[in-house]
Amino acid sequence: MLDKKITELLNQQVNKEFYSAYLYLDFSNFCYEQGLDGFGNWYKVQAQEERDHAMLFIQYLQNNGEKVVLELIEKPAVVPENTKTVLSEGLKHEHYVTSLIHNIYDAAHSVKDFRTMQFLDWFVKEQGEEETNAENLVKKYELFGEDSRSLYLLDGELGARVYSAPSLVL
Repeated sequence: MLDKKITELLNQQVNKEFYSAYLYLDFSNFCYEQGLDGFGNWYKVQAQEERDHAMLFIQYLQNNGEKVVLELIEKPAVVPENTKTVLSEGLKHEHYVTSLIHNIYDAAHSVKDFRTMQFLDWFVKEQGEEETNAENLVKKYELFGEDSRSLYLLDGELGARVYSAPSLVL
C-alpha cells in the first residue's frame, strides 16, 4: 500500500499525462492544417507517448492495490498561432512535466518509498530525453524554419519519426 500523498500525486500525474496527450494532439492537428505533415506526425507520436505514460502510471497504481481516479481532462490552454509557438510551448510543457515528476519523486523520497522512486527513475530519464528533443526541435526551427527549402527538409525529417512503445517493466 502506498502513502496517501503519493497515491494522490500519482493519480494527478495520470491526468497530467492525458492532458499532455491532448495538448500534443492539438499541436499535431494544427501542424497538419498548416501543411506541415512531418511536424504533425512528430506531435502525433508525442501524443501516443504521453497516453502510454498515463497508462504506466495507472498500471503502477493498480499493481500497488491503489484506486485509480480519472478526472476531467481540460481542453489545451495553448492556442497555436504559428509553428514557432507550437515548438516553444512544447518545450515549456516538457519543463513543466519534468517539475511534476520531480515533485512526486521528492515526495516519495520523503516517506522512503523506494519502490515508487525506482518506478519514477525511468520517467526522470525519459523527461531528460523529452526536454532534449524539444530543445533540439526549437533550435532547428530557429536555424532553418524561415527558409522554405530548409523547412521542407526538416518537415520530412520529422515525418520519418515512428512510435515506439515504452519498455518499462512494472
